[in-house]
Amino acid sequence: LVVRNFDQTHSFSQLQCSCFPASLKQKTFNFVPSTESFRLSERLANAGILNQSIARGVADPAPRAADHELEPDLPSPTPRIMMPAMQPLPRSFYTRDTRLVARELLGMHLVHVTPEGRRVGRIVETEAYLGPHDLAAHSSKGLTERTKIMFGPPGHSYVYLIYGIHHCMNVVTEPPGHGAAVLLRALEPVTGVTTRTQGPGLLARAMGIDLRLNGHDLLSEHFFITDPGTSSALKIVARPRIGVGYAGHWAKRLLRFYIRDNPFVSQP
Repeated sequence: LVVRNFDQTHSFSQLQCSCFPASLKQKTFNFVPSTESFRLSERLANAGILNQSIARGVADPAPRAADHELEPDLPSPTPRIMMPAMQPLPRSFYTRDTRLVARELLGMHLVHVTPEGRRVGRIVETEAYLGPHDLAAHSSKGLTERTKIMFGPPGHSYVYLIYGIHHCMNVVTEPPGHGAAVLLRALEPVTGVTTRTQGPGLLARAMGIDLRLNGHDLLSEHFFITDPGTSSALKIVARPRIGVGYAGHWAKRLLRFYIRDNPFVSQP
């Protein structure tokens, strides 16, 4: 087995092992720094081909740059390893700190396979809602029929209706009972998206998202978020969230994230 390391921050360039079955010998696994993706490293580690320290060592540990100061206790990004194209992000991606998930969803692709065809958009703007203590979050009202999805398992969609006409698409994060989610605010059209996507209501309409997808498992085959496999670093801007002036000091927290200079962001 030959594992080649493309991360120049580590001293070794490859790891050779001879204690594996013939079917595994002389295979090469190339690990390319990418956005958040775990499945390949988990399979190798679970199969005993890589131990956890090696799996972490071949990934790019450096966080993407932000041009605004973020929350001081924001955890470091998890190492990233390339995963197969058009595969849903694993559950472990969503289980982490909501702020980190909100940042690392940027650049990912939202995919909805509809009877009319596949719609794909690149996520360029998000907002983090941290739980019941966050006065801007729906979960601050407690566990209700509406918010029960937020308190459920991570990696599910939380879709709600505002003003009776606009749907908003959120991704549930952190362990069950936490009540946190990430709002998708804007997309850059990739495939099959023909209308505006700057803003959560326009995003949902363009992607064909409505209340029928509330609570949907984002590890499904027809509605999911995937890593497109690009490895270029993103410049991320952090700003206060939009439309949450009622939330007191929470309205000033830098919990909206977007890709700098992207023309599809809803507003600077």
